[in-house]
Parts: sequence; structure tokens; C-alpha cells
Amino acid sequence: MAILRCIAVDDEPLALKLVETFIEQTPFLQLTASCDNAVEAMGLIREKQPDLVFLDINMPNLTGMELARLLQEQPGQVPKIVFTTAYNHYAIEGYKVNAVDYLLKPFSYEEFLRAANKVMQITEEASGSHHSVAADDEFIFLKVEYQWVRISFKDILYIESLKDYVKVHLDDSQKALLSLISLKALEEKMPSLKFMRVHRSFIVSLEKINAITKNSIFIGKTEITVGEQYKETFKTIVDKWLK
Repeated sequence: MAILRCIAVDDEPLALKLVETFIEQTPFLQLTASCDNAVEAMGLIREKQPDLVFLDINMPNLTGMELARLLQEQPGQVPKIVFTTAYNHYAIEGYKVNAVDYLLKPFSYEEFLRAANKVMQITEEASGSHHSVAADDEFIFLKVEYQWVRISFKDILYIESLKDYVKVHLDDSQKALLSLISLKALEEKMPSLKFMRVHRSFIVSLEKINAITKNSIFIGKTEITVGEQYKETFKTIVDKWLK
């Protein structure tokens, strides 16, 4: 996974400290600088060339919105921007300057992480860089609440999409795990020889399938319908099994 280099900008010391803390506890973010005004931030952005700026809007002398507009006019690479503000009426202006997201104070780490993940996804798609797992890898790390949890592929029964999260259903008596990642992003991290997307909301472990019908898969007592767009690919696998 790539590391996003970040700058935090906020004229409120407590708010700035919170963003710094959130950046430091997120494995794919690196805090390269922080400051309490947009004028200093402009110099730091030129010097540090960050990938992402967490930018407060209401600041004296030069507002965060004004800084974002100035950055859009500059030649060269413009960092991604996530606005942080106590006021909700800036959202439309934020999108006009191509802000990736807009965090309304006070925001939780979960909301912060969702914005950071959005920036990471855009960055990876732009670079064509997708982390893949070799067929002989035996585990994956997923963020679960405030820690990274190692999950063995052999323990995974199936993975279910729940809006911005995935629910990883595990073997035996292990409790299912909830992680803030899209099913599409997780699919790219899974070994394709062991796991298959069979529905817009489900990835299954091929070796955990107990029974199949024309339109369904059974893993234990759980029945998962094979989505229309995945039927042809799944049929190819089934045909190999039934030969």
C-alpha cells in the first residue's frame, strides 16, 4: 500500500492536534508538517509537495477556501484536499475547488478514516497501482475498529458488503469482523485462485463451498445467490469441478 504524505492546517490548537493524532494512527498516512495558518501552509505545500492536505476553512488573513483556489491556479501537481470545518454551508464551494471530502467538526476517527480511504482509492486508481496478493500468501491485514487484524485466508468463509464496510464471516466459532473498505477494493487484495466475487455484495471462498445449484452457492447453512453478471465466470469454475 502506498503512503500518503500529509499536511494538517488549522488555527485551533485542539483541532490541529486531533487531525495530527488521526494521521499518525492511520498506517497509510504520514504527517510531514502542520501549521496554524493558510499563508504558512502555502509555503509548506511548495516545499514538502504533500499528497494530501487536511485544511481548515475559517482562518484569519487567508482562508482555507482561498488557499485551495490559489493552489488550483498553480502549475504542477496539486495535492488532494479534505476540508475540516465547523460550518456546513461550504460544501458546494468545496466541490468547486475539487476537494475530495468535507469533514464537519466535530468528526470521529471513523469519518476521518473514510475520507482518507477515499483519497487513497483515487490516488491508486490514478496511478494504476493496485496491491495484489500472491497465490501463496496465507493472510491479509484489515483495519478493524482501531487496530489492524491479521486474518488467515483459510479461516474466511465469505465476505459481505455493507455500504462502506465489509463483513468478513469466519470459520468455526470466530466472530465476524467489520472493516471500513469497499468490496471492490478488498477483492483486488484477495488471491483470485482462492476467492471469487459471485454477487455485487458477496465474495466467497471457493474451498468453503459445500453445495451448488444453478443459481446459488451454499457455505454451511448460508445460501448465496450468484449474481447475473457473475454467472458465466462461476459456471467456468463449476464445469472444471464437475469434469
